[in-house]
Amino acid sequence: MKPQGYPTKEKLKQKKEIKLLFEQGKWTTFGRLRIITFYPSEVSEGVSNHRIGFSVSKKNFKKAVDRNRIKRLLREAYRLNKKKYTDAFGNNSVAMLFWASKKFPVHYQEVEKEFLKLCESQLNN
Repeated sequence: MKPQGYPTKEKLKQKKEIKLLFEQGKWTTFGRLRIITFYPSEVSEGVSNHRIGFSVSKKNFKKAVDRNRIKRLLREAYRLNKKKYTDAFGNNSVAMLFWASKKFPVHYQEVEKEFLKLCESQLNN
């Protein structure tokens, strides 16, 4: 496995995991990013590794092209900074990351900066 990859086993796709995430997850907002995280216990259905999904609101961005672009940028920020993410959120967390702003990010650096700030804020808590 590539150290900077985003393999299928890390993708949040199962409906039961997403449902559990929204029912029992904890929301955190920092800057233009929002993340909902859930840490499965030993009793509940645990995950062997962390899973993450990405979402962009249709309310804020009407065009699918724009939503897909932002999701690609978020996935790339995660992929390149996976070590910092796992340091902040752990190795067996389930999370979904949202772009919580109406402002369209012009450059990748803008998204990466927000992502790193979110990770740093989680480390400080």
